[in-house]
Amino acid sequence: MSNEHGKPVIGFTSGDLNGIGLELILKTLTDHRLLDVCIPVVFANNKCLNFYRKSLPDANFNYNNTKDLTRLNPKQVNVVNCWEEEVAITPGQLTEAGGKYALISLQQATLALKEGQIQGLVTAPIHKKNIQSADFQYSGHTPYFKAYFNVPEVVMLMVAENLRVGVVTEHVPLQDVTKYITRENITSKLKVIHSSLQKDFGIDKPRIAVLGLNPHAGDEGLIGNEEETIIKPAIKDAKHSMMVFGPYSADAFFAHGHFERFDAVLAMYHDQGLIPFKSLAIGEGVNYSAGLPVIRTSPDHGTAFDIAGKGRADHSSFLSATFECIEIIRKRFGYAEMRQNPLKKMSARMIANAVDERIEEAEG
Repeated sequence: MSNEHGKPVIGFTSGDLNGIGLELILKTLTDHRLLDVCIPVVFANNKCLNFYRKSLPDANFNYNNTKDLTRLNPKQVNVVNCWEEEVAITPGQLTEAGGKYALISLQQATLALKEGQIQGLVTAPIHKKNIQSADFQYSGHTPYFKAYFNVPEVVMLMVAENLRVGVVTEHVPLQDVTKYITRENITSKLKVIHSSLQKDFGIDKPRIAVLGLNPHAGDEGLIGNEEETIIKPAIKDAKHSMMVFGPYSADAFFAHGHFERFDAVLAMYHDQGLIPFKSLAIGEGVNYSAGLPVIRTSPDHGTAFDIAGKGRADHSSFLSATFECIEIIRKRFGYAEMRQNPLKKMSARMIANAVDERIEEAEG
């Protein structure tokens, strides 16, 4: 989990240079208490950081420039200059440079993550169209990481304090959603969510809810038949290895607070899951890529070009993403350690049983 300093190394990508990404990084890492729990490494350029620091007069941001990730300063923010050339920054504008250097930052940080030089990565928002190139032909970060790490399935899992929402389809046009609502896709997503809840969130026996696709979950076939022919059979398949329930009508499910009875929710498409999630998370939601061999989080919002460069960006979600990244590293490390040494788990169970016996004796 950590290096010789006992703290995980957390990487940060710049995001689109004309968006709010670098401002979020500056505001988050100005809180020096973060240095007690991690070693931050920003993959960007010190000149670009200094550009945005001018709009944040209260930011107490000191950093250490480095080219060697084996020689980090554990008491400062570390900045890796991913490029040396001057870059024109025009906050709020869609420019070729904004996407080009966002990709350079992402590529270098992802390589460091793959090689174990950093233990977790927090990605600042990219503009999904502006970053498109021969090296990036994806609809967002999640499919990029899926392809880079060559894993069969990932889930965009939105995480808040008491709510976790995954989606079967991510950035797919609404008219194409039904093409991807298959029995196989649903069970595949459920398996990833179940595994992640256990190893990344420390939930031994997670309960997962599945939403229907149609209004009122199809009303038993009256309003569409996907629930009867696809979703219910997928849930039945999954029940052999996990506790999964549904399908539920999406509107009533969130309106009546039913999500509080579950550890995670699987929605069928983007807005079905993310609109209620963002409404309930109140600006502190986190996007987590479940199913990867590495740990990557991000804030639950975009580049916010309309306020870029004005010092008005709210970094609450970005700060939550940073702490969530650190916490998942800790949970995953503990899970792996426990699996490597089953005696520890056995000992914990024996202690719990002994305590229960003492309580029973006392009550008897």
